[in-house]
Amino acid sequence: QPLLKDINYDLVNLAVNFVQKLIQPNITLNANETEERKRAVEKIKPVLHKIKAGEMLLREGEIITKVQLLKLKNLQAQTNKEHILAISIGATMIMLCLLIFTYILHINHNSRFARNHNKNLIAMACMLITILLFARVFAPLSEALAQNSTFAISSSSIIFGIPIASGAMIICLLLGLDIAIPFAMVTAACTAVIFQSSFEIFIYFLLNSAMAAYWIQNCRERKVFIKAGLKIGLLNIVLSTAISVYLSGFLGFKILEVWVFAFMGGIGAGIVTAGIAPLFEIAFGYTTDITLLELANLERPIIRQLMLEAPGTYHHSVIVGNMVEAAAVEIGANPLLAKACGYYHDIGKIKKPLYFIENQKNGKNKHDKLAPSMSKHILVAHVKDGVEIAKQNKLGLVIIDTIRQHHGTSLISYFYEKAKKQKGEDAVKIDDFRYPGPKPQTKEAGLVMLADVVEAASRALDNPTPARIQGLVQNLINKIFSDGQIDNCELTLKDLHNIAKTFNRILSGIHHHRIDYPEKSSSINGKVKDESPDRQQAKQSQDFSGNGTEEGSGHLKRLGLS
Repeated sequence: QPLLKDINYDLVNLAVNFVQKLIQPNITLNANETEERKRAVEKIKPVLHKIKAGEMLLREGEIITKVQLLKLKNLQAQTNKEHILAISIGATMIMLCLLIFTYILHINHNSRFARNHNKNLIAMACMLITILLFARVFAPLSEALAQNSTFAISSSSIIFGIPIASGAMIICLLLGLDIAIPFAMVTAACTAVIFQSSFEIFIYFLLNSAMAAYWIQNCRERKVFIKAGLKIGLLNIVLSTAISVYLSGFLGFKILEVWVFAFMGGIGAGIVTAGIAPLFEIAFGYTTDITLLELANLERPIIRQLMLEAPGTYHHSVIVGNMVEAAAVEIGANPLLAKACGYYHDIGKIKKPLYFIENQKNGKNKHDKLAPSMSKHILVAHVKDGVEIAKQNKLGLVIIDTIRQHHGTSLISYFYEKAKKQKGEDAVKIDDFRYPGPKPQTKEAGLVMLADVVEAASRALDNPTPARIQGLVQNLINKIFSDGQIDNCELTLKDLHNIAKTFNRILSGIHHHRIDYPEKSSSINGKVKDESPDRQQAKQSQDFSGNGTEEGSGHLKRLGLS
């Protein structure tokens, strides 16, 4: 209990005042003395130790004094300052040489890398800079952690945890394995330069980056990043163990520390890839297989709109998507990209669906009342409209390019022939009735062009037996080939043969054999009925007919035959 609890408050106040008067400061400011001491300190000159050329700083076995340690630290700092410019220039030259080496290896007129080589090179350079920043930050950080950690952690162990492999993983997603492997070599070499030209570091990051790219090459789900990270972590444990034993012998329980950081490096690579890959995809306009898988979902709003407003085009697009997917597997193209392009290639028809034969009902054709030139403009406009819709829905540059290219510069022959009949052959220019192009530039775009034409024409084929379908497919592909529409899309003659066989198989399964009733049949050769303008337009508007008997000098004989 307080001592003054029961005492009168007046007495308490009196005691407090008395005690306060007894308290006196015993330290006072002496301004004169303070100034004297400051002047004395200013008069003291710094002690300089001059290091002469050839001076022996430290002998083997000698105890290091404070002065000697100070000399060594200052000499090291001075040396680093003098050589930092030379080191920076040298490292930059090495990185440029490696990038140019990769560029020369992959830049040729027929390669996928060549089509957007400037963009690809910039993306690779940005990725390399990002990864090297990781390494540059981790280099001093590993030293600081090793010195200030409560536990005795080695800086070399921390280096094993740097997620360098994420660079090759992202490049593999964006550009493919054939580009990612050389990129892994460049990254590993540059990282080794940062860590004092360590050959062991080069081998470590080269192997884990190359294998990381290999494990991620067919990634179609985001969980694959984590699976690949686990695999990389296990690989890192093996590599780090081998390097540690090679450099320091058996470490005992100390090896557990190495394993922890090595495994964390693998998991970190997967996490970094999952986080950075979408940023590069958006920034540089790439479309990965993960995005393509999302785009190939038929429940997407733009696909549902196509189904409701242009049902005939929707069913045509779905079949084209399935055809090109199967054909892409046969010729080594990207089946997921081909399918997505097949689904979206005709979305421009949403704006004027009734002007296209597959969406017309009751035999009414809006083109009957239009001039051929106007009909041609409407047909050509669906390509431009499709590009605009694709941009609005952010479908990706690769799909936009396919929409733009899927008709190439082919002739709209139905309205061209109609115009010649109305105005005379000399009054109509053939180039006025061609699509503006460009021609297909990729295998996937070429597949979409072929499937688009073949599927549309197969709908107009009467009594479509497998033999008649085979003749139709062969004839149409021959005409596209002879017209030079697929000259720029890397499709070989062997590819065309495999494509034709795939189309034959799929279309034969779709078009079941029907009994040919005499009173309804007006064609005995499987050709389109001449009196049906709707069927005629379905084929001729694409510049192809079902006649499989023509053979020109540029035709491919026995195309698609087993």
